[in-house]
Amino acid sequence: MSWIRTPSEDGAASEVAAAYTRDRETLGYVANYTRVFANRPAVLEGWRALNGAVKASMDPRRYELATVAAALRLRSSYCALAHGKVLAEQFDGPVAVSSIATAPATAPLTPVDRAVMALADRVAAGAARMTEDDLAELRGLGVDDTDILDVILAAAARCFFSSVLDAVGAEPDAAFRSLDGAVRDALTIGRSIAES
Repeated sequence: MSWIRTPSEDGAASEVAAAYTRDRETLGYVANYTRVFANRPAVLEGWRALNGAVKASMDPRRYELATVAAALRLRSSYCALAHGKVLAEQFDGPVAVSSIATAPATAPLTPVDRAVMALADRVAAGAARMTEDDLAELRGLGVDDTDILDVILAAAARCFFSSVLDAVGAEPDAAFRSLDGAVRDALTIGRSIAES
């Protein structure tokens, strides 16, 4: 679960009950991250709005690649598993996702994909150390500045979310245990998956 207490489902405030219900309807269970953020429902809704706005302007696969790259740099099992699952199930398949996480240099990625992941990695590694040169690879591949900003936004947003989850000891949901074993092992790079 996490190191902080989370609101009980019994007699929960309406915002908390709504968040728990939304998870049950979409995931089939209440996610550990929702339980953490249920302590501050306005922040949860703010996160959902921010993340939704970032995703809305991006190609869905590019968003997942940038997010996985940032999560890997941050050693966030929770976010790497969640977004690696999307990549494996909706875009690239489990073999490719395992390769992206463990051997990115030989993974089946386009030059733009590699540059997206490299930029997201740099943002998560420490944006204060970046220079304009860090944008050059994507620019050289013909990616315009608004699309480059989208990659930066996705990675920076992941820094917030992953940091909160790891700072409270939130374990990745037990549901991730059902992922392909190679994908699960490649993406569990920080906290272990919850037992139940």
